[in-house]
Amino acid sequence: MGKYITLILVSTVLFVGCDRKKQEQIAEKPNVVVIFIDDEGYGDVGSYGATGFETPNLDQMASKGMRFTNFYAAQPVCSASRAGLLTGCYPNRIGFSGALFPNDSIGLNTKEYTMAEMFKDQGYATACFGKWHLGRPKEFLPLQHGFDEYVGLPYSNDMWPNSNVTGDRLDHNGWNFPELPLIVGNEVTGFITSLEDQDKLTTLYTEKAVDFINRNAAQPFFLYVPHSMGHIPLGVSKKFKGKSEQGLYGDVMMEIDWSVGEISKALEKNNVADNTIFIFTTDNGPWLNYGNQAGSSGGLREGKSTSWEGGQRVPFIIRWPGKVPEGTVCNQLACAIDLLPTFASITNGSLSANKIDGVDITSLWKGDFEATPRETILYYYGKNNLNGVRKGNWKLVLPHTYGSYNAKPGNDGHGGKRITTIVEKPELYNMMRDPGERFNVIGSYPEKVQELMEVVGQSRAELGDLNVGIEKGSGNRKIGRIGK
Repeated sequence: MGKYITLILVSTVLFVGCDRKKQEQIAEKPNVVVIFIDDEGYGDVGSYGATGFETPNLDQMASKGMRFTNFYAAQPVCSASRAGLLTGCYPNRIGFSGALFPNDSIGLNTKEYTMAEMFKDQGYATACFGKWHLGRPKEFLPLQHGFDEYVGLPYSNDMWPNSNVTGDRLDHNGWNFPELPLIVGNEVTGFITSLEDQDKLTTLYTEKAVDFINRNAAQPFFLYVPHSMGHIPLGVSKKFKGKSEQGLYGDVMMEIDWSVGEISKALEKNNVADNTIFIFTTDNGPWLNYGNQAGSSGGLREGKSTSWEGGQRVPFIIRWPGKVPEGTVCNQLACAIDLLPTFASITNGSLSANKIDGVDITSLWKGDFEATPRETILYYYGKNNLNGVRKGNWKLVLPHTYGSYNAKPGNDGHGGKRITTIVEKPELYNMMRDPGERFNVIGSYPEKVQELMEVVGQSRAELGDLNVGIEKGSGNRKIGRIGK
């Protein structure tokens, strides 16, 4: 009996010791906060050249961390961009394209391994507060994809019945949308029924984010804040309405900056700022045909829903004290799909058995600007159209059709017309000398064209290209469907 008791005591000591070691390993892992803004352009942050409003919190974040000048959204449109961010995949690989609508029966496939699931499997508390837009049916909502908590809208804030009301800040030409639900967890708790309700969204998400940090500061956490703004119809609280020189859009950007500041203060208050990877970026470029209520591409060509730089190149700022060198600028290529594998590398998390397209960019975050973890960017758009590829400083634009903003924009929430435009022949641009894509130099660099066409061929074989009749490649997976 004495030997038996001794064995139990030894086993208990070993178990407690192992458990304590596991808890210590979890406690050492960095917290992660990702703020993801809707339709904010490359030129809509002070450190990226914004005018007409100020973003002091983001500017301080950049001065205390690193900003990227060649960072890309996964695709230049809402749902596809978010799918890429959370799965580390080009959206077309997982069957995603465009923006989902309220009555769609599809969403992010539960067989995909998301960023939230990767963190949760390591013992992180996880939360999403804001716009989801990866499927409205319950089986596609955040709690089914690794998040412990969710408060927000299941899709874009313009998908509501008020879209056709005279005097609204938005017109959608006859779309018949259902009531816009506010979801808590998996349940609808109310509806966004007025512009005054829209005005409260940024503050609501921010307060939820701060509360989450306060409640989870003693353990590792992953906080994802995909703000509904600055998607039209624009909404801003009374504390910022009329505060900017630029008008309503500038007011919205100032409140977004305030949100960044409030979350930063919560990290400081809870003494976890030094152990937090804090990231700010956006889902795509500005919706330019909304004129005075649209953002700025910062001199880049075109905007949202196009494969020109203004549609997909976005601001990216990261602060991680003691790890990311302060006040630095990274000019290397990077993409939103790189965040998942980078987080996994830093936290020793596991990645999906499914193939992903993201790469580990930890070396860039640590200031090694000689490193080139990402060599290419694929500009896929629509159902599965390869519109261009970039390798190093060179971008090859492939023949495709797009809606150009080179027309008179609308104003005060009413969209202007877009012009259907065809790129008939391949075009080549030097991104270092010509980021605005003004000078097609394809006739001068045949060797670069050949080099980039090799990337095109590989991409078409693996992912397809409807522009040339290849529906899908060898590496495509299916989007989620209800009951499947």
